[in-house]
Amino acid sequence: MQIVEAVTSHSFARHTHDQFGIGVIHQGAQKSLSGRGIVEAGAGHVITVNPGEVHDGMPIGDAGRSWRMLYLDPDIVETILNDLREGSSGEIEFIEPAFDDAIVAARFQQLFQSLVSGNGGPLLHEERLINLIARTHKKAAATKSMPAAIHLAKQRIDDEPAASFTLADLAKISGLSRFQILRGFAAATGFTPHTYIMQRRTDMARRLIMRGTPLAETAAVCGFADQSHMNRIFARKYGISPGSYAASLS
Repeated sequence: MQIVEAVTSHSFARHTHDQFGIGVIHQGAQKSLSGRGIVEAGAGHVITVNPGEVHDGMPIGDAGRSWRMLYLDPDIVETILNDLREGSSGEIEFIEPAFDDAIVAARFQQLFQSLVSGNGGPLLHEERLINLIARTHKKAAATKSMPAAIHLAKQRIDDEPAASFTLADLAKISGLSRFQILRGFAAATGFTPHTYIMQRRTDMARRLIMRGTPLAETAAVCGFADQSHMNRIFARKYGISPGSYAASLS
């Protein structure tokens, strides 16, 4: 689980996360592209994002906005939802990227505060997380399937994001032509293969930085051309440099 509190007027370019995100706008307002089109959220509104969902974000007005977010690994959310659905499995997604629900917002704030303060311990945190997801899961539905050929190419990138791929490589993996993989990948994911690879490398970099891996080593391991290349892509996605992100974890 990743805990984030941000105050910014930064406009975020289109990007994805590899986790579920749920949070609350604290002050100000923003509009963003989501899997459901353009949405707006103001103070007190709940915001969500799904793993791999293409979205961006920009402030409404000149004052910027602030929000609190929790990013949860997919297996955590899926395990809780499978319990709530009494064992029925299947991939899920949050279907409302922004909505007004005072109960969800209150449950989120309770969980966020206890996680930040460390009060209550793991049992309380788990109870509050399950109560939050129990209310939020009503905003969830089954995901749409991706064409099998595109899924093969995407899975190969997910397995080896630092590897060097060509369109010919991905075409061979998927059994499609280079044009078909380019067009089909963009239609299914919202990104060209190259842009998607950069997203996955940035996700990989974030995880390594969280573990304390030096930045130069992180850039090399993740397949970036050099550290400055990683810095540019990372800041574009997260609105913060890798160095500042590392400092915030200490």
